[in-house]
Amino acid sequence: MVGELAALTVALCWAIAARMFRVLGASFSPLSLNLWKGVVAIVLLVAITQIWLPAVDLPASAYWWLLLSGVIGIGIGDTCFFQALNRIGDTQSVLITETLAPIFTALLAMVWIAEWLTWQQWIGIAVVLFSVDMVVKVRRRTELHLFAPSGYIFAAIAAVCQAVGAVVSRDILTAYPQLDAFNASLVRLTGGLVIIVILMLLLRKRWLPVSDEPVKMWRTFAMATVLGTAAALYLQMVAFANAQAGVVQTLIATSAVMSLAVAWVAGERTNRATLLWSLGALAGVTILVAAGRMTMAGH
Repeated sequence: MVGELAALTVALCWAIAARMFRVLGASFSPLSLNLWKGVVAIVLLVAITQIWLPAVDLPASAYWWLLLSGVIGIGIGDTCFFQALNRIGDTQSVLITETLAPIFTALLAMVWIAEWLTWQQWIGIAVVLFSVDMVVKVRRRTELHLFAPSGYIFAAIAAVCQAVGAVVSRDILTAYPQLDAFNASLVRLTGGLVIIVILMLLLRKRWLPVSDEPVKMWRTFAMATVLGTAAALYLQMVAFANAQAGVVQTLIATSAVMSLAVAWVAGERTNRATLLWSLGALAGVTILVAAGRMTMAGH
C-alpha cells in the first residue's frame, strides 16, 4: 500500500508542477529547464543525504545501472517531454506519454525482471488508462488543436524512456534493500544531469533563461523544481521499492486526472463528461490497488 500511495502522491506533485513547467517553457529551452531543475534538486538531495542519512555501500554495477536509468529516464526522457510540451501542448503530450509509458513499463518489466501482473491488475490498468485517455480527449476539445508530428514523436520517446528508467530503478531497489529513496534519487539525477550537460555543449544551447519578470520566473521555477523534481523523484523511488513497476507507472499516469483538481483550485471549471471519466479513473485505481493487495496476501 505504501508504494501505491507514493505513486499517487507523485501524480499529484506532477499535476501541480506541470502547470508551472509549461509557463517556464517561455523562458527556458527544454534542455536548460531540465538542467537547472536537476541542479537545484541535486543540491537539496545532497544536503539531505549528507546530513541525515548514513552512507550506502553498493557494488559499482548498481551505481552504474542507476546512473543509466537517470540518463535515459531523466536526461533524455524529461527533455523529450518538454520538447513535446512546446510543440503540441500539455494535453496531447500527456495523452501520449501517460498512456504509453505504463504499457511499455509493464511489458518491459515482464521481460527484464520477470515481474508479471495478474489479470485483475491488467483490468485495473486498462480502466485507468482508458479513463485518462478520455479525460485528456474531452479537455482537448476546448483547446486549440495543434498538430506537429515531431511533437508526438518526442512524447512517444519520453514514454519509452520513462519505462526503461522505471524498470531499471525497480530492479536495483529490490535487489539492494539497504538503498534508500533519497540516495537512489541522487544517483539517478546525477546521471540525468551528465547527459544534459553533454547535449547542451554539443547542440550549443542557451544556458540561462530569458524573462521580462526574472523574480517571478525564478520563484515559479523554485516551486516547480522542489515539488515536481525533488519531492516527486524521491516518492517515485519509494513507490518502485514497494510496488510493481507497471502498477506504479499506471498510478502516476493519473496526474492527468489530478490536474483537474489543480485547475479547480485555480478557479477553472470542468464539464460533466470530464468528471465522469475522472471517476472511471478512480475506479480503475481502486481495482489496481485491491488487486495488488490480493497478490501480496497470496504471497
